[in-house]
Amino acid sequence: MSRPEHRGPPELFYNETEARKYSENSRMMDIQIQMSERALELLALPDHPCYILDLGCGSGLSGHVLEENGHMWVGIDISPDMLKVAADLEVAGNVILGDLGHGVPFRAGSFDAVISVSALQWLCNADKKSHNPVKRLYKFFSTLYACLSRTARAVFQFYPENNEQVELITAQAMKAGFFGGVVVDFPNSTKAKKFFLVLMTGETISALPSGLGTEEKTVQNRIQFSKKGSGGRDPLRRTKGKLAKKSKAWIRQKKERWGRQGKETRPDSKYTGRHRSGRF
Repeated sequence: MSRPEHRGPPELFYNETEARKYSENSRMMDIQIQMSERALELLALPDHPCYILDLGCGSGLSGHVLEENGHMWVGIDISPDMLKVAADLEVAGNVILGDLGHGVPFRAGSFDAVISVSALQWLCNADKKSHNPVKRLYKFFSTLYACLSRTARAVFQFYPENNEQVELITAQAMKAGFFGGVVVDFPNSTKAKKFFLVLMTGETISALPSGLGTEEKTVQNRIQFSKKGSGGRDPLRRTKGKLAKKSKAWIRQKKERWGRQGKETRPDSKYTGRHRSGRF
């Protein structure tokens, strides 16, 4: 089955029929609500009402979850038919029509948090000749960063097509000023596996939450990046098979390589694997 974003631009794919199906199908509604609740959990909001931006709000299913938790919200969606359904359902939040690739049209510091379900991957497609995914993503993230408070978080549930798409998204988010990373729920399950991009704006770097479905806090379920100390490197660059720089094994390997080249090296110490006596 082909991915929805390969079948046409979102404003055309989510026509009246698809918009009604998405908003009335009980299975789709359950999935949307579950992912919205998980995204809200990852936002880690303070215990008081917040003003939240819902990106790709559709017919307002995520907004309903926000309302039930006592928050106020504003939504943006590119599909006129989705917003028409939202109006028919008389959702409590204000919803506006907009293309996220053109930027987020709000004043600086307007929102306490951002939620988005199943929308981010659409920005990776070039549906028109004028579309450049890199430029559209950077425009989106840079304007989003501007309209958030400096203690805000943004959580995007999304369906990446491949690792390169994840790298594209996170690179542009980091370039725009965000730090954070990708949290993967149930990484070993084909059906239950879900990706959440967790972005932060503050100066204090917070640890990423753990993904569900695993007890190991490894790169398997948490991939963190930061604009500080990243050296401009790809935040998701694979290091399989490589030794961690300046680790004991890395130092030992380097000294052995230098020895083969006839270069002088310092004697081994307890930190590089051997004492001078030759014992471990």
